[in-house]
Amino acid sequence: MVFEGNVFRYGNDVNTDFIIPARYLTSSDPKWLASHCMEDIDKNFIREVKPGDIIVAQKNFGCGSSREHAPIAIKAVGISCVIAESFARIFYRNSINIGLPIIECPEMVKEVEKGDKVRVDLSKGLVENISKSKKYKFRPLPEFAQDIFKVGGLMNYVMNKQKGK
Repeated sequence: MVFEGNVFRYGNDVNTDFIIPARYLTSSDPKWLASHCMEDIDKNFIREVKPGDIIVAQKNFGCGSSREHAPIAIKAVGISCVIAESFARIFYRNSINIGLPIIECPEMVKEVEKGDKVRVDLSKGLVENISKSKKYKFRPLPEFAQDIFKVGGLMNYVMNKQKGK
């Protein structure tokens, strides 16, 4: 799986309330959640984000409550991948479950800037900052996790396994 997009950059401890504020949890509709994604931390995000773009953050991305709404909002807005120095454990697992690719690549995070164009190759474990002509290696996720991303989430993965696919 290869993704390419422009970077939206954030700092440490971006919690689930910043990703999708609790006042919008009256619905679990992905389109509704997407329309409010990141609005308390980045007022311009919704106006600027394009399908395929990539969120890059520092340490502990997705900390806070365990709601699945946060990765659902990110995926529904069209973000192709989230790259961080580290993720909160529950957000990490929720992202895999809903099929949102996430990778840890601390070296790249330290050097990338908002607006940089980035290409991510999940299977090769490679991130390329096209804007700066730099490449970074990361430890690829296990093949089963990549398979979950390919089919759009854990539920689809399990259903395919039950059908013998």
